[in-house]
Amino acid sequence: MLAYSVLLAYSVRADICAAKVVHSPGRFGTSQKHRTKAMKGLLFVLLLCGCVSAWYFPGAAPTDYAKGAEVKLKANKMTSIHTQLPYSFYSLPFCKPKKVERDPENLGEFLRGDIVQSTSYEVKMLQPETCRAVCGVMHYAKKDINDFAKKIHYQYKIHLLLDNLPGAVVKKQKTDKQKEVVVYETGYYLGQSLVPKEGSAKKETNMYRLFNHINMKVHVHDSPDGLSKRVVGFDIKPQSINHGGDVPNCGSGKFMDITKDQEADVLWTYSVEWQESSVMWINRWDRYLKDTDPQIHWFSIVNSLMIVAFLTGMMAMIMMRTLHADFRRYNQETNEEVEETGWKLVHGDVFRPPVRPMLLSVLLGSGVQIFGMTLITMIVAALGFLSPANRGGLISSMVVLFVIMGIFAGYFSTRNFRMLKGNSWKKNTIFTALSFPGTVFTIFFILNMIMRVKGSSGAVPVVTLLSILVLWTGISTPLVFLGSYLAYKQPAVQHPVRTNQIPRQIPEQVWYMHPVVSILMGGVLPFGAIFIELLFIFSAIWGHKLYYIFGFLFMVFIILVLTCAEITIIMCYFQLCSEDYHWWWRSFLTSGASALYMFLYAIYYYTKLDLEESVSIMLYFGYTLIMSLGFFVLTGAIGYASTFLFVSKIYAQIKVD
Repeated sequence: MLAYSVLLAYSVRADICAAKVVHSPGRFGTSQKHRTKAMKGLLFVLLLCGCVSAWYFPGAAPTDYAKGAEVKLKANKMTSIHTQLPYSFYSLPFCKPKKVERDPENLGEFLRGDIVQSTSYEVKMLQPETCRAVCGVMHYAKKDINDFAKKIHYQYKIHLLLDNLPGAVVKKQKTDKQKEVVVYETGYYLGQSLVPKEGSAKKETNMYRLFNHINMKVHVHDSPDGLSKRVVGFDIKPQSINHGGDVPNCGSGKFMDITKDQEADVLWTYSVEWQESSVMWINRWDRYLKDTDPQIHWFSIVNSLMIVAFLTGMMAMIMMRTLHADFRRYNQETNEEVEETGWKLVHGDVFRPPVRPMLLSVLLGSGVQIFGMTLITMIVAALGFLSPANRGGLISSMVVLFVIMGIFAGYFSTRNFRMLKGNSWKKNTIFTALSFPGTVFTIFFILNMIMRVKGSSGAVPVVTLLSILVLWTGISTPLVFLGSYLAYKQPAVQHPVRTNQIPRQIPEQVWYMHPVVSILMGGVLPFGAIFIELLFIFSAIWGHKLYYIFGFLFMVFIILVLTCAEITIIMCYFQLCSEDYHWWWRSFLTSGASALYMFLYAIYYYTKLDLEESVSIMLYFGYTLIMSLGFFVLTGAIGYASTFLFVSKIYAQIKVD
């Protein structure tokens, strides 16, 4: 029902009998065959659920334009990889329409800093334009020119939308095999810095070339009725043209160069070209989503599977040979007394409660909450329900699912706390509801204040912050208490063996079984299973690129879960064989240590970026810290839960007097 409710949030209208189902780009590929199978499966599920209304994905409903019909050209935020501070389109003095209309934003768009606004560009279906002025000559004072120069210096890109399709600059690149491929980069640069002449002692320049003209090529395809057209492609090629007056003159041959601290007159112009395309409307997003070679992702999958195969082999050796031999020896019915060795020696202490059981339970609950949110989001995204046209849909889904998963956080946190002989379950519930979300919200609030001071569109409005607080305190927290109450009513978990009153002395351990060493060694493999895919995620986040390979990401997530579980179980077995029964915290930290490597990788990735402001560096490491904290509780909870099941299973198999 939960998954069904999430899907229902994306349905809109129309009757199922007469509905024409439209779908978003594929997950593992964009082949028609895969999408057809996926849609047939979806329709079958809907029929089983007894639905009476049809579905279409947000942003996936086609719009048919008759000849001469207006196709609205809108502007989104401006972005730069050098500052990570987005700004609204009209933060610079561009030509404005009489009334600037702003599209309503969802929660995800607010958090992303998306601001979609109307522009003065007039685009009409199948009506070409050649060197048309957007408005009259704009006179810019020194302050305005300095603002343009600053944005050009930081290489800001302008993002335009036509029929909800982002404008792309077409580039040709060569692969490792020297094969030329076409790449579509969303957005175009506002301008370029004019490098000083060779041999000049001046390192920086005050001269900039402003791209005040854009050539738009719109690709169209016939609608099913053949009477109208659909937009299936939107290419942009910027130019710098000094028209030399208030009349457009695109053939002047001069560039629109501006200089800091000097006034300038700028005429903004554009051209529109229409071209018939064989690309169908349902495939129009494909070219944006093919920026990377799928072989790289398959290499990542194979690399991760090799790690899983290695760990599985070790698990099989432990479970099938060592443990089974121990079970036969310990449980054989003979008159001779069997000498206890290895992990069997600590059966009276293995379930002794650890130190700080409340903190461990709180972290477990937060990890379960993150795990539930991630799993459902991955499934929904891999099935293609999160269309790339639905800006902010992914973030909105994650926030809503995180709130709903609060009931599982409260349940498992209290269940674990009672198992560890904790008494203040209400206090444990309060910390579960407030600790991790409060830490994330505090970091986010500080970063948001920094962006607000800088005037960035990435600053979340006060109303949205209040909405997040309401979701947290008004919905998530009560759900945590509900889950905690349900767990409190359940009988406490009973361990398979009794715990001795006097703790057993732990023998001196070899150096590689030291807690710090074993934890750091155990965290390497989970990170190694995901680091290649992590590169693409970082590139999408900090390079402002589209990421829509959720099929690969879902497989990597499953491999991550298996890796965390297996490496933690193996390390726990070695620890118990060394007669060290303090496995509770170590099982959480062994897999959770992968978050440390993730943060270290982020530091390495930072050296590849060219962040030029201290504010940008703070934003980078602030958001990276949030991701690392979430990854820590996620992987830690997976390792802890799997190790607990393993320990309970093996000690339930032996006979203890």
